[in-house]
Amino acid sequence: MRRRFLAFTLVTIAACTASARATSLNVKDFGARGDGITLDTAAIQKAIDTVANTEGTVTFAPGTYLIGSIFVKSNVTLQLDKGVTLLGSQRLSDYPVMPTRIAGIEMSWPAALVNIYKQSNASIEGDGTIDGNGKIFWESYWSLRKAYEPRGLRWAADYDAQRPRLVQIFDSTHVHLGGGLHLRRSGFWTLHICYSTNVTVDGVIIRNNEGGRGPSTDGIDIDSSRHILVQHADISVNDDALCLKAGRDSDGLRVNRPTEDVILRDSIVRDGAAVVTIGSETSGGFRNIEAYNLTGLDHVGVGILFKSAHTRGGWGENIRIHNITLTDVPVVFRITMNWNPSYSYAKVPDGITGYPSYWKVLATPVPENRGRAHVHDVRISNIKAIGAKTAFDVDAFPEMKLDHFSFKNLHIVAITAGHISDAKDWKFSHVSLTTTDGSVVALSDDSDIEGIPSLQAPPHQRKPNPALNSFVEQDKN
Repeated sequence: MRRRFLAFTLVTIAACTASARATSLNVKDFGARGDGITLDTAAIQKAIDTVANTEGTVTFAPGTYLIGSIFVKSNVTLQLDKGVTLLGSQRLSDYPVMPTRIAGIEMSWPAALVNIYKQSNASIEGDGTIDGNGKIFWESYWSLRKAYEPRGLRWAADYDAQRPRLVQIFDSTHVHLGGGLHLRRSGFWTLHICYSTNVTVDGVIIRNNEGGRGPSTDGIDIDSSRHILVQHADISVNDDALCLKAGRDSDGLRVNRPTEDVILRDSIVRDGAAVVTIGSETSGGFRNIEAYNLTGLDHVGVGILFKSAHTRGGWGENIRIHNITLTDVPVVFRITMNWNPSYSYAKVPDGITGYPSYWKVLATPVPENRGRAHVHDVRISNIKAIGAKTAFDVDAFPEMKLDHFSFKNLHIVAITAGHISDAKDWKFSHVSLTTTDGSVVALSDDSDIEGIPSLQAPPHQRKPNPALNSFVEQDKN
């Protein structure tokens, strides 16, 4: 009996030692079924926890794994190869509520489907699929918003309709995500990178407009984070595609964390609100941003978009956007500093009591002198846009102008030129702007723009400048 016990003990020790040395574990060995019916959350999490801190890899046999929130740990690679699908549960109870930031304020919110939460040296790799199966969450949002809007609560709907994001990287460092990964049907934002550093997203395919068009299904949101690289993305969403954020209003000003040292490159946006968006959550500011070699196609609303509100505050500086190709994108360049007022300005109507604490946070007044975002030192170059409706749609505030913008090597074919208001020290060079209606850009009286006669002409002049009929070879600097 003692001999049998000793033998069992030695086998157990050997098994544990082998497990400790293992660099690759398959979730099926921990009880995952992969049949698309059984909830596999616990089995997958157990595999991840076993590998954690051993620089190991969690693998999957081909199949569909129904899950709620899972959490990738430090030194773990979640390997999702072709034929593997992580399918999101449609029960909100399968997504634990955790401290996070959502749409610009810190609050508790359901975890994402796949999370890297306060970890380091973690990755999600492979050409498999993470599918949020999010339509049920889209419908819950529309239902709540329909009830809220007549009560003056449009701004609260996005916060009260708790919808899981697909992937969140939160307060983490040295993270890699890519390898042809397919991200589908997110219940809310697709990939949210928040309070994180040294993150690379390389080769993701995002498809959210399948089985409907989900509200606020952003593609990649980079939020108060730094040293971020996004490249080789292929995006179809129903809101912003590549979006930079930095906090909302009083809470964003309190946190005061910028988004900085970001590169967005070599990507295509097939569907979405804009190719590149800065805002509307601008409170913490933006610095050292570069976006280039990006393509926008005909289901995209805007090429380059800056948006904020007069309660957001913040700033943007040293922003460079270049080598952008737009085909049939309606608006080439838009800046709005009074974006979506019914959403941007939170006010609790009289007579409403017992509301959640984050309503009070959202409705906290921001002093006027802190509320205007100051965007300056922006360089735009090598933009080619054909089939546009409007070239420029720019509005800011007379008391906080858009300062020191330069535009070089623009080739734009549009129906109408549009307008620029509240600009200071804007310089244009080597611009070809062809408009179907023969218009030139209308300027506000206080705008300070130089360099192109057609952009300086008063609005009543309708003849295009014949000198501006060719696209100058791209500037390589």
